[in-house]
Amino acid sequence: MDNYWTDFKKKIIGQKDLASIGFANIVGSGISAIFWLYIAAVIEPEQYGEIHYFIAIAALAQIISLIGSSNVLTVYTAKKIKIQATLFFISLLVAAISTVVIMIIFSRLDAALLILGYIIFELANSVLLGKKAYTTYSKYFLTQKILMLVFGIGFYYLIGFDGILYGLVLSFVPYTVLIFREFKESRIDFSLLKSRKGFIANNYAMSISGRASSTMDKLVIAPLLGFALLGNYSLALQLFVILLIVPMIIYKYLLPQDASGQSNRKLRQVTIILSVGIAVLGIGLFPYIIPNFFPKFIDAIDAIQVMSVAIIPATITLLYTSKLLGMEKSKFVLITEIISTSALIVGFIILGPTFGVMGLASVFVLSVTLEATLLFCVTKIKKL
Repeated sequence: MDNYWTDFKKKIIGQKDLASIGFANIVGSGISAIFWLYIAAVIEPEQYGEIHYFIAIAALAQIISLIGSSNVLTVYTAKKIKIQATLFFISLLVAAISTVVIMIIFSRLDAALLILGYIIFELANSVLLGKKAYTTYSKYFLTQKILMLVFGIGFYYLIGFDGILYGLVLSFVPYTVLIFREFKESRIDFSLLKSRKGFIANNYAMSISGRASSTMDKLVIAPLLGFALLGNYSLALQLFVILLIVPMIIYKYLLPQDASGQSNRKLRQVTIILSVGIAVLGIGLFPYIIPNFFPKFIDAIDAIQVMSVAIIPATITLLYTSKLLGMEKSKFVLITEIISTSALIVGFIILGPTFGVMGLASVFVLSVTLEATLLFCVTKIKKL
């Protein structure tokens, strides 16, 4: 393990640009975790659920509005194809329509504006990565996270619960400078899309599928079981994501390794063993953490312990996903993701009303385990 960790550090530290992105993402994730855990500590579970419901709506509307996905912008920017202004124009136009629709349906200006914030964030970051402006990307990324923390908490104390999402919206304002700059540097030319429509359409479909899998749970839970139960589930999910940080870092390290044909078999074995330890840690610690820091979410303790178990199959999923993507077999990853998400939604509808948050947690673990099992079977059957 020491050899692998030493090798990992040498390769990461030796790559200044990669280190810059990695540092920004790790620190940014930490700031986000602090922000959302603090918000959970000061508001009611029902309010926490309501926030995450409208964030899920805005996130889904954003990915529908983002024509071609962020990958398309990154790829074509890297190839120095001046398609930015064209995709910006289309995406912002669709986003404006989405904003009006959300306003009409929900009468929530904060959720509507959040769509525009998410769009601007995604468009600008995609171009920065395409230009390989990694340091600039890192600075803007961390600035947004810090502003989210400052404005989100500040607006909560200034105008109350309704100010949280407005604070989140304002955190994206610095990115507008980059959007205006791109409109100056490239012009709108729809002819650029014709020969690239296949690539754009495929990435668009994959983006919608991926985002749907991360938002549909919240969109189903709220109308079916209410905001309070969604709040308990959302906190459990937030803590699950925190437990998954280390496996995610290893995944990001392994992906380029797999793409270049290196197996890293022993590191994979160590990662799975590590995931077992993380799961045990979650099961053991959360019953002490929740009552002391999140007493309003005490009903979620059992669910959080159950969801901690999902760290093991989630880690296995990441390892097989890295292997398949490294071999350019993304079709299998997409199919298994669709199947597991469908199982998750059906399970929520069947078990949620009867067993509450424990039913949701159990279904979550089963769906993650299903995805890991399917990916394992695919690699064995296809001999990959």
